[in-house]
Amino acid sequence: MLEVVVAFGVLAVALTILLGILSGATQQVRWSEDAGRAALNAESLLDQAGVGTPLEAGHTEGVFEDGRYRWTLDVTPWKDPTAPPATEQPVDPGAPQMYALDLQVQWGKGTPRERLQLQSLRLATPSQLEPVAP
Repeated sequence: MLEVVVAFGVLAVALTILLGILSGATQQVRWSEDAGRAALNAESLLDQAGVGTPLEAGHTEGVFEDGRYRWTLDVTPWKDPTAPPATEQPVDPGAPQMYALDLQVQWGKGTPRERLQLQSLRLATPSQLEPVAP
């Protein structure tokens, strides 16, 4: 009789551990799905930046999938980090300009684990920029 009670105790402990592992695996699958969807939406948004409308420096925000994902996009003129800071080079107003795009996507409670950040560079040709006054 004692052996049966010990066997049930060992079985109960084993089942508790197994259920804990399965619960953790389910959470990992859910996080993986959320992160994958966030990445697809973010890449789509970056692909559309500057297409159809001129690319302008600034800050924009929005949501994907009825508010499930929140995003912010910061567009700034790109500066070469290797260029010496003291030299000012003349800028040709007709030359293409490079912009840095910084996109952040959050979902859930926005914890660091539920956040995705993508950075990209985009070259805007003069026809895509605002008209230059003569």
